[in-house]
Amino acid sequence: MTKTATYPDLKDASVFITGGGSGIGAVLTRGFLEQGAKVAFVQRSDSSEFVAQMATETGNRPLFIPCDITDIAALRSALGQAAKAHGPVTVLVNNAANDKRHTTEDVTEEFWDSSMAINLKSYFFACQAAVAGMKKAGGGSIINFSSISYMMGNAGYPAYTTANSGINGLTRSLAREFGADRIRVNALAPGWVMTRKQKDLWVTPEGLAAHLERQCLKDALDPADIVGGVLFLASNASRMMTGQALVIDGGVVVTG
Repeated sequence: MTKTATYPDLKDASVFITGGGSGIGAVLTRGFLEQGAKVAFVQRSDSSEFVAQMATETGNRPLFIPCDITDIAALRSALGQAAKAHGPVTVLVNNAANDKRHTTEDVTEEFWDSSMAINLKSYFFACQAAVAGMKKAGGGSIINFSSISYMMGNAGYPAYTTANSGINGLTRSLAREFGADRIRVNALAPGWVMTRKQKDLWVTPEGLAAHLERQCLKDALDPADIVGGVLFLASNASRMMTGQALVIDGGVVVTG
C-alpha cells in the first residue's frame, strides 16, 4: 500500500465505519488503524479473520460488530457499542452501499425501498445516532460516501444514482445544521474503484479501457487511492472544510 500522511490528531480517535470489513471499507479500517485510531466497524458477513489479520499486521485490533445497516435499531445499537468501547464516536464514515445493476423497467417497489434503505436511509440514521456523542466531545467529522455515477448521468442503476445524489443533499443540510457544534459533514465521491466485487461482477477489459479513456489520469483506481482523502476529511487538517464533496476519480468529472 502507498504510504499516506500521518495525522497525529487521529491517534486514539473513536472511528466508526459501515462496511468496514471488505472492499474500500476494509482498506479504510486499515488506514485508520495505522493512524493509531480506535476503530469499530459493522459488516453483515463474518469479519473475524479480517480482525485477526489487522491486529497482527497493524498492532491495533478493530472492534467488529455484526450488523445489517438496514436494521436501524441494530445500527443505533452498534454505534452505542462503539462509543462504550472507545468513547464517543468522533469520526463516522458511512461507506457501505450496494450498486447492484438494474433497469428502470425492472424496479419493483420492494427493490426501490431496499436500495434506499441501504444507500441513503442508513446514512441519515447513522448520522443522527452519532451527533449527540459528537456534541458532547466538542465536535466531529462525518464522511458520507457517494459516487461520481450520478454526476456522470450514468444509466444502469437509477435507484443507486438517486441515493448518491440524495447523499450530497443530506451532507450539505447536516453541515449547515450542526456546524455550530463543530461537527463537519462532507461527502466523498470515488470513481470506478477496482475492488474484488467490481472485478468479479462488472469489470471487463473493454469497459475498463473505455473508462480509463475518460480519466485524465490513466491508471485504474485502487481502494488504497481513497484512503488519503478520507483521513484528510477525518482529521483537523480539514477543520474548516464542511458541506463539500471531495471527488477522487482520476479526473472523470469536473466540479466547481
